[in-house]
Amino acid sequence: MTPIALKRSRAATADNLLALWDQAKKPLFYAVLIIWTIISIFPFWVSVVYSLKPVANAYDPPYFWPVPFTLENYRTVLTQFELFPRWLLNSTMISITLTVIRTLFCAMGGYAFARLRFPGRNLLFTLTLFSMMVPGQVLLIPKFLIIGPGVIRNLTIAGIEIPTGFGLLNNLGALILPGIVDAFGLFMMTQFYKSLPKELEEAAFMDGAGRFGIFFRIVLPVSQTALITLALFTFQGTWNEFMWPLIVLRSPENFTLPIGLQWFKGEFYTLYSIVLAGSIFNSLPIILIFFLFQRYFIRSVAMTGLKEA
Repeated sequence: MTPIALKRSRAATADNLLALWDQAKKPLFYAVLIIWTIISIFPFWVSVVYSLKPVANAYDPPYFWPVPFTLENYRTVLTQFELFPRWLLNSTMISITLTVIRTLFCAMGGYAFARLRFPGRNLLFTLTLFSMMVPGQVLLIPKFLIIGPGVIRNLTIAGIEIPTGFGLLNNLGALILPGIVDAFGLFMMTQFYKSLPKELEEAAFMDGAGRFGIFFRIVLPVSQTALITLALFTFQGTWNEFMWPLIVLRSPENFTLPIGLQWFKGEFYTLYSIVLAGSIFNSLPIILIFFLFQRYFIRSVAMTGLKEA
């Protein structure tokens, strides 16, 4: 075979492989998505199935379908655990309160970093980014000392005892105070406000509006997508938080729902059908919120690539 013919043969083979890949890549892509979806949904599906089966038949086949079907486990959770409604109320109050406060404060801080010029702005923003790299476990002891007994015990100046801690152990405020501002939220809102055009604010300045008026009347209304996304992240993280409430809460009536679910386990055995029924109550709010507001989340992700021209 001549060199020219060999070259043409290789080119034809490459074209055939490319055509074959063009035909196969879309089905392959969907096959990977379907497999990943099944893997992701499988644990939740098993939890639902076992929560709908009687305790005595929890390990009987079929394993992936609730036969026999019953709602008795949910009735047991709601009626036999007296503190369950209290745990649900605590989680709801803390999650909503912290979501509103953190979203507002992060929006204000992000706007300040994006628009205001003040000494040390770049240093403060760099320190904020650095704090995102610190593992949360490293901050548990400092947070505990500040929220509880204080960093320095019995600090007295001129005969006056100076508290160095808030004394909020075993108090729901201990779950709210450390999280009113979040480094990720500040960074997210700063990047969002940098992408907004300044013309609206400049027009408002010319009309005599102040900085606070511009922020609350103009900037916040056009920040709906980013604010809802940050609120979703905050609510999900607060609702599912386990480690910090476990450290600072002592009384059962102050427990949040993830901590309270641990009480469903016995000392020598665990009724998994009842435990999973209680965990479904913990999962449903996050699932419902995601499906209700997913379009805002997707829109926010799409807007992250937009920059001011």
